[in-house]
Amino acid sequence: MVIDKKTSQWGPGNLKILVVDDHPLIREALRQVLKALDQNIELLEAANAKEAFEHAGACPDIQLILLDLTLPGSDGFTALRELREQHPSVPVVVLSGSDQPDTVIRALDEGAMGFIPKTSNSDVLVGALRLVLSGGVYLPPALLRQTTATTPSRDKAVRPTHYRDIGLTGRQAQVLALLVQGKPNKLICRDLNLAEGTVKIHVTAILKALGVANRTQAVIEVGRLGLKLDGMATGLSRQ
Repeated sequence: MVIDKKTSQWGPGNLKILVVDDHPLIREALRQVLKALDQNIELLEAANAKEAFEHAGACPDIQLILLDLTLPGSDGFTALRELREQHPSVPVVVLSGSDQPDTVIRALDEGAMGFIPKTSNSDVLVGALRLVLSGGVYLPPALLRQTTATTPSRDKAVRPTHYRDIGLTGRQAQVLALLVQGKPNKLICRDLNLAEGTVKIHVTAILKALGVANRTQAVIEVGRLGLKLDGMATGLSRQ
């Protein structure tokens, strides 16, 4: 999926990331790898959910959270859900030793904007984080391959690449761009200055256009199609 980088406030020299993992060696490895994003990157570290909540509460300028799902003393999915509820503007990317489809989909259901298996190499990790920092959602290639295999194929000659190709209006594309960022209806209402009932109508139309039943399936389908939503989250006049 393609999201315009102008939708992100990230820029060189001002990137602050919270890494939540109970293994010191993993945190140290990430510290080295993430320098590829920004040599002046500021990393905060948490070994458990309690420390993660403390850091997130004390540092409102955190721009990204990397979260391991296997944390001591807490359920990783619960931590993910609470982080998204308490800090809805901060994207959370899951780092996991598992890439089972059920685990990936559940993480997306709880609001993750990316899921990176720990078996991924450093280039994949950095590329995935660049996508998320640009406003996109990163999904493991294995999940995309699986959904492609189980979804009726489209004629390549008419494969949709633009929101208009699937019958969406500009306003609906705006809602979809925010939806794939993991934002709930209330935040979409605020960002677009729309009534909640109007957003619900748009979401229903989006799901129908994509041929899916829920938000998580919509995120997967947008990624599978490579649907272009450039600049939709900002800069589109009301329609």
